[in-house]
Amino acid sequence: MTEKGRRDFCIECRKETAYLLQKRDIVKNIRDKDYTFAITVAVCAECGEEMSIPGLIDKNVQEIDEQYRSAEGLVSIDDIERLMKIYKIGKAPLSLALGFGEVTIPRYLEGQVPSKEYSDIIKTAISSPAYMKQKLMENREKLTDAAYRKAFSAAESIESLFSVSDKMLRVIAYIFEKLEEVTPLMLQKLLYFIQGVYSALYGKPIFEEDCRAWLHGPVYPEVYELFRDFKYNPIDDARFALLEGAEDALTDDEKRVINLVVNTFGIYGGKVLEKITHNEDPWMEARKGYGDSIPSSEFLPKERIMKYYILINQKYGIDTEAGLRTYIHDMLGKVS
Repeated sequence: MTEKGRRDFCIECRKETAYLLQKRDIVKNIRDKDYTFAITVAVCAECGEEMSIPGLIDKNVQEIDEQYRSAEGLVSIDDIERLMKIYKIGKAPLSLALGFGEVTIPRYLEGQVPSKEYSDIIKTAISSPAYMKQKLMENREKLTDAAYRKAFSAAESIESLFSVSDKMLRVIAYIFEKLEEVTPLMLQKLLYFIQGVYSALYGKPIFEEDCRAWLHGPVYPEVYELFRDFKYNPIDDARFALLEGAEDALTDDEKRVINLVVNTFGIYGGKVLEKITHNEDPWMEARKGYGDSIPSSEFLPKERIMKYYILINQKYGIDTEAGLRTYIHDMLGKVS
């Protein structure tokens, strides 16, 4: 079927006809190496021959560029633009800060493909604020005072934000990959449930951070600071680039537990999850003697969380989604 209004002149039919957009594989040799690219072609709905339509050549150039960069592990133009946003630095100053020529980044933004060496430098700068600080200091004399101070301050700010453990970042990245939208309150509760389920099933915590009993339930303060000034959906923030790919370092067991929690607890909003935690022994024990004035410094020890979830596992079998759903149903019954 053709989409309404999708018509152009077919040189074979010698008239205006409807056409279909399809993918076709082509082989191109770049730097003595053959690559197969899937490009978009327009096919006449009447004779089946390919047609030349406005804008298609530009689209094909973009498709080949993106697929070539992906095949060679090279940064994209979007990656470079994110790097500029993350560190609040312009294209020419960024070139100098990274040790390139002044026009290198501007040329990359216009479509020139970077070398593997320069691409790796850009990739490392995106993922490591500490590395970006190092490059800024190395090339301090090439930058204006204003550009240096602004970029260095941004790098320091991000470095302090991302002070949580690598494992915590990997878990957060995987949660974001699985859920389209995660509020700060929801994220906190999911991390708590993941810690509980994983420690019950494998006898050890999944990440090292300690949880605290805040008024609105279990909270990881470092994560609170990390996402306090992110947008409602952190994945829309340029700084999210620092998390991309982190989830790949998780083990199969860790991914299994996160999937269990995301597919069960993850279908509820943050306030509902908060109510569940308020009826669990770890938070209720921390609240004893405080009432509604529970101090934010009160710990929820990992051992206490593990002990509680071991008992829950014995009763419900929380190594399955069915067991977790039954547990959630019973806990919600207490607050309905």
